[in-house]
Amino acid sequence: MELSIDAGDALLSATLDVPPVGWARGAVVVLHGSAAPQRSYFLYEHLARELPQVGVAVLRFDRRPYEHGDVPFAVQADDAVAAIAELRRRVGDIPVGLWGWSQGTWPASAIAARRPELVAFLVLVATSGVSPAVQMRYGTAQQLLRRGYGDADLAELARLREALEGAVRGRIDLVTAQAVVDRYAGRPWFPLAYVPRDLLGHRGTWKDMDYDPQPVIAQVNCPTLLFYGESDEWTPAEESIAVWRRVAGTDDLTIHRLAGCTHLPTSSGAGNLESVSRDYTSKLLAWIGERITFGAPD
Repeated sequence: MELSIDAGDALLSATLDVPPVGWARGAVVVLHGSAAPQRSYFLYEHLARELPQVGVAVLRFDRRPYEHGDVPFAVQADDAVAAIAELRRRVGDIPVGLWGWSQGTWPASAIAARRPELVAFLVLVATSGVSPAVQMRYGTAQQLLRRGYGDADLAELARLREALEGAVRGRIDLVTAQAVVDRYAGRPWFPLAYVPRDLLGHRGTWKDMDYDPQPVIAQVNCPTLLFYGESDEWTPAEESIAVWRRVAGTDDLTIHRLAGCTHLPTSSGAGNLESVSRDYTSKLLAWIGERITFGAPD
């Protein structure tokens, strides 16, 4: 079913997939990874194929366009709340959970923490327990390490990202930061650093760079399932798992490592439906099934 979500200052195109037979006994709203804003992304389509078969509706929507940089987490959260409201108008008063991947896990957690009456459960894939700045330091270093770069290259990468962060925070001026970029722009690894070549002409912002997820995680009280690939190249999985275990407010926390997977819950990080981990699919369906009621909606 094609529909639109009224997000106040934007209309967001959406698709609602419902069980092929009978009524939905639960539902999931999908939140996006940073580089996958369209509802047609294969991970979201996978949910739309699998969950309705076990009685769970899926609402996926296109993330709003944003002129410069990423959509702020607070805006992503507000849009997801609007999506929940639209979903409830369509399927009634049934348990609604949030599914988020990568960047989308931060606003998903924030909604669960601040609007607990809206969220029955969370499923978070590759969620980071550290700030976006720290996560990007880890992730870009991993890109170099996995391609055989050594300590000297990693030290230069660290200085480059320090300059970018300093400029965004306003601690150093753009001209000084640009000089650092110019120094390293010729390195063969520079495209892996995710730093704009021209800071002076780059109008993007990073409002959530120092977002701290830990106080939010401490307020998450609903059942929560975390998935991490055993060799995630973007999220510091061990550090993030330690944060969740230490501070999470929920007593129902399940953490599942996916063999053979990276940042995506797919075989060797492949980006297609056919490669989605069977372990991920079976655990996802079983866990959600255990946490939604079987009664008919009002």
